[in-house]
Order: sequence, then C-alpha cells, then structure tokens
Amino acid sequence: MTDMTDNRGGESETPTARRSPLVKRGGGDPASRGRTTIADGVVEKIAGMAARDVDGVHAMGSGLSRTFGAVRDRVPGGQKSVTRGVKAEVGEVQAALDLEIVVEYGVSIADLARDVRENVITAVERMTGLEVVEVNIAVSDVKLPDEEEEEPERRIQ
Repeated sequence: MTDMTDNRGGESETPTARRSPLVKRGGGDPASRGRTTIADGVVEKIAGMAARDVDGVHAMGSGLSRTFGAVRDRVPGGQKSVTRGVKAEVGEVQAALDLEIVVEYGVSIADLARDVRENVITAVERMTGLEVVEVNIAVSDVKLPDEEEEEPERRIQ
C-alpha cells in the first residue's frame, strides 16, 4: 500500500485538512458584512420621544416653532412633529444632539436637564449603537400654571 500524504510540516494534503474548521464560507461574522447608516432624522425622533418622556418637560422647541407646529398639527392627516426642538449631527459611530425645551414652572431646571440628558443618551445609544458625545439643552421658556395651552388637545377628530 502506498502512503498518499506528504508529511512536510506535519499536515496531510487531504481536502478537509486544508480548510480551517473555524473559517466559514462567506467571510466570517454576518454582523461585519456590510454597513449600517442612521439618518439624522432617526436620531432626532428617538431623542425627541425620550426627552418628552421626562416629567417636567412641557414642550419642545421655541415659541415660533411650536406655533407653526400647532398650525401643521391641525391640518387633516397631520401628525405632531416628534422632532420639533431637536437637532442631531450623526457620524459613523457618534452623535451629538441639541434640544430646545419648555419646562413646567416649579421644576428644578438643573435636575430636569440631567434627567433629560440621561434618558436621551440611554435611548439613542440603546436603539442605534451610536456613542452620544453631547446633549446640549436650551431652555427657551417656562410654562406657568395659569397660562393657556398654545396647543389645545383635540378630543374629537
């Protein structure tokens, strides 16, 4: 019987020995096969929802943007803009956010800003995998208890 193996280097030349058992066909880990890009608007929506979830945030955006938003909301089929008062700059692995908020009277602005930052950073990082490098918050107004609502809730549509 003739030996068909070449023992130079101690490996056989059979087809199974030439392929590494750890390398799979198709280039390895499926998560590394391609690129994911996230639009600024996606991050803005996530941040807007997260900021509004914090108790003490009355509204988002400046008075002018809220006024235009209220008009737009009254148009049949219109929706409330979740991104009002939110601006995002998104890179490949990082994001920076600017928020403009209206706080309710009596709420500690420093505590509210901390809570908003924490909620926004947690939501954006969890949902997108991006690192949030900064969340700048501008308080544009305080909602006083006796002020009328600029955006009355519609009970009947």
